[in-house]
Amino acid sequence: MQRKQKTDKTGCPCEDTLETNSSMEAFSIDTLETEEKNGARNLLEEILQKNNLKAAYKRVKQNGGAPGVDNMTVAELKPYLEERGAELITSIREGRYKPQPVRRVEIPKPNGGVRLLGVPTVIDRMIQQAIVQVLQPLFDLTFSNSSYGFRPNRNAQQAIKQAKEYYDEGYTQVVDIDLAKYFDTVNHDILMGLVGREVKDKAVLKLIRKCLKSGVMQNGLVSPTTEGTPQGGNLSPLLSNIYLNEFDRLLKSRGHRFIRYADDCNIYVKSRRAAIRVMENCTKFLEGKLKLKVNREKSNVGSPTERKFLGFALFKVKEETRIVPHKESINKFKEKVRQLTSRNQGNSIETILAHLKEYTVGWVSYYGIANLKSIFQTLNGWTRRRIRQIFWKQWKGIKAKHKNLKQLGASKDNSWRWANSRLGCWRIAGSPILSTTLTNNYLSQMGYDDMLERYERIQSMILMRDNFISNNHKQKPLADWI
Repeated sequence: MQRKQKTDKTGCPCEDTLETNSSMEAFSIDTLETEEKNGARNLLEEILQKNNLKAAYKRVKQNGGAPGVDNMTVAELKPYLEERGAELITSIREGRYKPQPVRRVEIPKPNGGVRLLGVPTVIDRMIQQAIVQVLQPLFDLTFSNSSYGFRPNRNAQQAIKQAKEYYDEGYTQVVDIDLAKYFDTVNHDILMGLVGREVKDKAVLKLIRKCLKSGVMQNGLVSPTTEGTPQGGNLSPLLSNIYLNEFDRLLKSRGHRFIRYADDCNIYVKSRRAAIRVMENCTKFLEGKLKLKVNREKSNVGSPTERKFLGFALFKVKEETRIVPHKESINKFKEKVRQLTSRNQGNSIETILAHLKEYTVGWVSYYGIANLKSIFQTLNGWTRRRIRQIFWKQWKGIKAKHKNLKQLGASKDNSWRWANSRLGCWRIAGSPILSTTLTNNYLSQMGYDDMLERYERIQSMILMRDNFISNNHKQKPLADWI
């Protein structure tokens, strides 16, 4: 018979070994592996682990945001944790922690409706972020490759590139499904059942349910929450993916080509008849099994060259398919630039250009994957004309216009003739007199961020990345290259 090994101490702290004092009370790797195999992984302690909480605090601080119902700001979070952090952790460990109600905020939509956002307190945001950091890797393994929203190393640009591939393969009809108030209609019991498939730690399940049931404060009144995951909380994106992963599994089991980004889902088929049938079946599943509501006004079938997806559309140029910003996205861009470059505001040119840069940098970075240079060239010229219009408006009188045009290099005769012009500001802004005095280089020196140059840099980075990938290297996110 084999003699029992005397050094077997599985499940016990590492005593009587050659470990240093710093490793005392640390459980062996064998123990942790055994716990994971038996489904007894202590996720709560992983959530409350010091490094995890520290990373969660840094993320909340980086994201910033408005205070919740307790009016505590992000800047006040660190002093609070230094004073009462141990007490907070103990209350969570003992099950006494109770998240505060989220503050309801209404964000106007372009179509006239409102989007309901929930703003948790900064303490609750940190705890939710700590939960996400532990559970995200656990659930990410179960998610579909066709899910791109709120996942590490995945983004909207990858999603629209996949849409282009489906279109080029002959899937020229898309089933565009829009869920009405998705984040506010998630069924808590169904959601917790899905979370419980992977999370066996009852303390963590109880903590998540507390976050869901924390309530909503609006106009000073607190209302209970019986359904939904407040859009704006750190935990909501992960929970939304867990919930809609059931829909992903259904689509995959039926062999569909699809792309889902959060609650936006596009399914690609080869005929309109198939698209109508898929729309009916998906609606029946979403409303019957998942208790969600499909927005029939916005959901439709059609060509990807006409339907908007994540702000993009596809565009056919002869035999080539290109990715472009949707016309609605371009119209929204122009409307925002009109607001930022209003002639009636009292800000200086430098301030206006600084605010404009904040917006255009983000817009071009998002839509920079589009491969139709003429769009960015047109928008760049149009925006410059808006800036030149502000200069002309701020110069006001004839003498001031004449003086400034001369200082910028125009001849005396030309300066006087244009200063006395009766043309409107917009006409003058597009005239040769301002394009040769308020030159592109001059506007750049004043703080204007050239959108076309930024777009061309992004395209150059994309080309470098594609060449790198073609050599059988691992793909990196676009953000890592820019």
